[in-house]
Amino acid sequence: MKLKDKVAIITGTTKGIGVVLAKEFAKQGAKVVGTGRSLDLGEQVAQAIRDAGGDSIFVRCDVSNKADVDNVIAKAVATYGTIDIVVNNAGVNHAADFFDITEDDWDWVMAVDLKGTFLMSQAGARVMVEQGKPGYIVNISSIMAKMALANQVPYCAAKGGVNQLTTAMGLALIDKGIRVNCVAPGPVLTELMQRVVHNKEKHDELMRRLPIGYIASSEEIASVCIFLASEDASYMVGQTVYVDGGRGIQAFPRALDQ
Repeated sequence: MKLKDKVAIITGTTKGIGVVLAKEFAKQGAKVVGTGRSLDLGEQVAQAIRDAGGDSIFVRCDVSNKADVDNVIAKAVATYGTIDIVVNNAGVNHAADFFDITEDDWDWVMAVDLKGTFLMSQAGARVMVEQGKPGYIVNISSIMAKMALANQVPYCAAKGGVNQLTTAMGLALIDKGIRVNCVAPGPVLTELMQRVVHNKEKHDELMRRLPIGYIASSEEIASVCIFLASEDASYMVGQTVYVDGGRGIQAFPRALDQ
């Protein structure tokens, strides 16, 4: 087990990639503190981990709210005595025509995706430093940090910010023994993506843009996060790893076999 007895805070564990992150980290021996806005969904994931022999609690949290973040940190320390890993997975998106984006839309995406990543990282790192122990922070960005979609302006901007935040935090915290890195997924077969690609035309369009020829599973993303949260990544600082099946390096859509 790569993470035996490590205490990992993982945000956004109520759906999508976050559910799998929580379960896969637990399989590697981590004690998982899950967070999210839905108490019912979060508790279901924590209970599933416990039923499988793991150790997990869930704390309701809006990561854009500092009081909520501080409560997660307090509950983690009260339950497990320490914090070793923070995985900033919580995120939201807002798709709209550029001229239809409101100030509230912009603020919401930035508050969760960028501010929330900073708040949880700062609070978790503070505990690591106070306890005089090393730690790992893994941020979740997106291929849209370096590419772009015209109708997802706030999301692209926020995820680009997460990449640069990773770089800056990596420098700011490495002398404390805290390694900060980032995972930037391409398309992932979450519940939302399954609904999108149920349409054959949309599925084929996506396949033309994916050199690897299939959509990633959440487990494939989790395995890279586990690597970055373990001693296997001990010499990595401030890096963003693109787990995108080649999406970001292909200049033109590929032809599909007929």
